[in-house]
Parts: sequence; C-alpha cells; structure tokens
Amino acid sequence: MDFKIEIAKLLAAAAEISVEDAAAAVEIPAKKEMGDFAYPCFRLAKVFRKAPPMIAAELIEKIEKPAFIAKMQVVGAYINFFVDKSVYAEQVLSAVLEQKESYGKSDMGAGKTVVIDYSSPNIAKPFHVGHLRSTVIGNAIYKIHEELGYHCEGINHLGDWGTQFGKLIVAYKKWGSKEAVEKDGIQELMRIYVKFHDEAEKHPELKMDDEARLWFVKMQEGDEEALTLWKWFYDISIKEFERVYEMLGVKFDAYTGESFYNDKMDAVVQELKDKNLLKESEGAMIVDLEDKNMPPCLIIRKDGGTLYATRDITAALYRKKTYNFDKCIYLTALDQNLHFAQWFEVIHKMGYDWYKDLIHVPFGLVSLDSGKLSTRHGHVVLMEDLLNQACAETKRIIEEKNPNLENKEEIAKQVGIGAVIFNDLYNTRIKDVVFSWERMLNFDGETGPYVQYTHARACSILKRAGEPDFSDIHFEALSDEASLDVCKLLEAFPDKIKDAAAKLEPSVVTRHLVAIAQAFNKFYHDNPILSSEPEVRQARLAIVFSVKTVLKKGLALLGIEAPEQM
Repeated sequence: MDFKIEIAKLLAAAAEISVEDAAAAVEIPAKKEMGDFAYPCFRLAKVFRKAPPMIAAELIEKIEKPAFIAKMQVVGAYINFFVDKSVYAEQVLSAVLEQKESYGKSDMGAGKTVVIDYSSPNIAKPFHVGHLRSTVIGNAIYKIHEELGYHCEGINHLGDWGTQFGKLIVAYKKWGSKEAVEKDGIQELMRIYVKFHDEAEKHPELKMDDEARLWFVKMQEGDEEALTLWKWFYDISIKEFERVYEMLGVKFDAYTGESFYNDKMDAVVQELKDKNLLKESEGAMIVDLEDKNMPPCLIIRKDGGTLYATRDITAALYRKKTYNFDKCIYLTALDQNLHFAQWFEVIHKMGYDWYKDLIHVPFGLVSLDSGKLSTRHGHVVLMEDLLNQACAETKRIIEEKNPNLENKEEIAKQVGIGAVIFNDLYNTRIKDVVFSWERMLNFDGETGPYVQYTHARACSILKRAGEPDFSDIHFEALSDEASLDVCKLLEAFPDKIKDAAAKLEPSVVTRHLVAIAQAFNKFYHDNPILSSEPEVRQARLAIVFSVKTVLKKGLALLGIEAPEQM
C-alpha cells in the first residue's frame, strides 16, 4: 500500500480534485506530533474562495477515516494524518519480506535504452584519484537505471587519440627507451610526458608543441611508426586500467575510445559542410554559435587535425544509430560544461531532434589537502595505490577492533574499497571532494564502514536467532516510535531509487542508507530483540531482516559489497 497515494485519494474525493494534484501537495511533517502525513489547504483557497483553515475543517468532515489511519486532525490550514502503526509496519515489512532482494525494483524503464559514458581515462597517463568520480558516479547511475528496468550500455570513451599522443611520441624519441617503458610501464610514460611539458615551458624556441601536432597528423594519416608507438602505449595503459576496474568492481559494455571514430569523422565533417554549418575562421573550420551566445565550436584545426568536439559529435551519431538510445549521459568534470553545450547545439543545428536526449552530468573535482591534481606536472595519487592503502588502513582497524575475525584480508578489501566509493557518492556530485582518510574510514560517522557495519550487525542478530519464521507476524508488537521510524525509511527506499535516477544523483541513495542505518541502530538500542517475548521477538526480527535486505541492496546499487561480519 502506498499510504501517500491512499491519503491523496481520500483528499481528492473530498475536495473534488485529481489524485495527482492531491498527491503532489501531501507532505511529511518535520515534527512527529504533526502526524505522519499532512495536507496544506492553501492552494485550494482560490478555488473555494475561503480561508485555508476553514477549508481544512470542511474537508476533514467529508473524509471517512479508513482502517489504516489511526487519527486525523486539523491544525490551522493543515489536515494531519496519523497512520496506524501496526498496519503501517505490516504493509512495509510484508513487502520487503516477500520481495527480498527485488524490493525497490521497477519496470518503469522497460523498453528504453540509456547509454552512459563514464570513467574515460587518458591512455598513457596514470589512473589517478581524479578519475574516481566519473568512474563510481557513472557505475552507480548505470546500476540505478538497470534496477528500474532500463537497458543500459556503459561505455568507456577512452582518451586514446589527440595531440597528447604526438607529445608523448616526441617525448619518447627524445628522452625515452624501449627498455625503460617495458620495465616501468605507465610510470615511465608519465615521466617523459611531464618532462615534455617542463621542457616546452623552459624552451619555447624549440617549438615542441608544433612537432607534437605534426606527429598527431601522422597518426591520423595512418603513418606506420606513429600508429605502432600509439598502439604500444595503448596496450600498456589498458592493462593497468583493467586492474584498477577489477578492484573497484566496475565493468563496461564497450571500450570505444576516441580512436574508434577516426575513420568515421570524415563523413560527419562532410555532413556539416553539406548542411552549410561549417565555416572557415583563421584557417580552421568552425560551426558558428553566436546566435546561442556561445563561442564557435572548433571542428578542424588549421593544421588539419580533429578535436574533442569532432570526435564527440561523431560518437553521438554512431551511438544513436547503434543503440537508438532514449538518453545518452556523459559524466565529466564541471569545467567541461561549455564544451558539451557547444557540440550538443551542433547536433541540434544538424537537424537531429534527439539532441535533447544528450545529457551532460557534471561533477566537482577531487583534491588532496595539498591542492589540485595535475598530470602535466606529475602531482597525482595513483588510484591503485590509494585503494591498496584503503585496504591496509582498514585491516589495521580490524586488527585493533576484531583481531579474531575470519577472512580479514577479504573483508578489509570490501570495507576499504567500499569506504572510498561511499565517501565519493555521499557528496552531491557537483561538490568538490577533499580526500580525508580519517573521515572516510570512520566506523561511527556517515560513512561506508558505518553502513556496512550496521548490515553486519543485522546479519549477526539473524544468525544468532537461527531461522526466524515470518509466516505469522504479530505486527501490533511494533507500536514504538523507533520501529515506525525504521519502517518509514524502508518504505521510502523504492522512491529514493527513482529520485536518484531522475536527478542523476547517487547521493540520494547513499544518504538514505545512512538514515536507515542510524534509525536501525536507535531501534536496536531501544528495543531488546533476542531476549523479547516470542511474538515481539519475531516482529522485531522482521525489522532486522528487512533492514539487512535493503542495506545490502542499496550498497549494491552504489557498487559496494556488504560483508556479513566485520
């Protein structure tokens, strides 16, 4: 039973308005003494031409109190509804007990395809903590949409094409060697890439950037030496990336990076010409966006090279043809807003009405206490090192708190990596994240370990209870506020999943899991469970089972495991 909708139906009949309009106004009061649900009558004042308090008094007289409502009262312009606690608990807990891991699942997205472009690290550069946000936010958005019945296509649009590879080739020829790259892999590639920028800044007269652009043009033209080096750098990078993705539990349906579109861009450039959208400007080819108060979108550089926009436009056209998506979502940093606005508008000018289904999802940056990350100057924290450190720190904490715990290595990995992911997803994505070990691994704060520990606590209670029988639960035993608070949060869980998808905001789920964990721990503190009378014990164990189920499900949607002991 959806109590909000059922109350809306009562109000709709009494006020002679639509159920949808009534439901839109029903709210949950901030104070418990004001009821479980409330309906403000202000919006009916113009229709009834009466004062809102008078309207509230008249409406409540027309409503016949149903069995699931314990009390109704008017307070000023509000009609407050108090739900019968045992009926409420029965409805919520029965749904979780019956549906188990399917609780919250929906078919609202059935028949629709969502393409999600996320992670997208640059080849030949280390996978560092700055790549974390796109990877874990995109993975969570994928899982949340999948839970709602959408067909999802996760794409890793690798940065594997562009002038940076010209720079790397120049750097390799000047300061690198085959032996050093084979020995140190991506670390050596990073060293020579950083050296390129340092030397280019110190000696502008060498015109190293021009030399790099020439090598990129060679790549575009199919030069054998250039492409052989590029493919070598690519293979070294992919090997490292896949190791990190395995640690994070992240998978993709396709690795179609920028290079995949190299042989598809000519047709797109020709289409832009045919539609009279391409103009020459200082030797380069652009699409003028002055009518949209934006700078021009650069398509072809004056040296003939393509750009990010060229490849993104080509990729969007390919994806629409291949997947016929209903939404195509791009996860990148906030500072790329203009880039996406520009080429989305180019798609619009090309006459494709599906441009409106292209969605840029921006996020803030990850920084260290010492400042912003930069691959140009080598100021990075490698993702693999960070995850390994998280696991090591977690194992140290486990050794202190629970030295006899079995499978410490595996649980430390689940908790440590889960803490990194949860820390990122707890923040609204638009906020910058400052990395803090102390906050992230706190077992008592609003963190991943706190939620995981609450799940493990519920598992422990159920294990000690044996095999609880939930066939005949006496829900009237759940009349206390702590039990009702947990039930309210459990009932809201399916809507939180939908809300997270609508807002493309995983933190909606993350924060709700913290709220459930906090409410459950209060319930656990206030109510004896295993030592209670049989009927009370059984009813309270139903809450424990439901919380365990929902926490595990919610963590899975975020890409986090839920250990059964900690």
